[in-house]
Amino acid sequence: MPIMSSDDFSIHRDGCDEVGDGMPISDLPDEVESIEDLDCPCWSEIDSLAEIS
Repeated sequence: MPIMSSDDFSIHRDGCDEVGDGMPISDLPDEVESIEDLDCPCWSEIDSLAEIS
């Protein structure tokens, strides 16, 4: 399940050390159209958005 950081609203994987305080979200925001839109290195093991949902 993705987590949204409360500091800067970036999206991270569950268990990511860079999140700090955050809140789980059930769906990625509409602005996220490809895996490249997710900047955190915690997504590097994921090849496509289809693997997230």
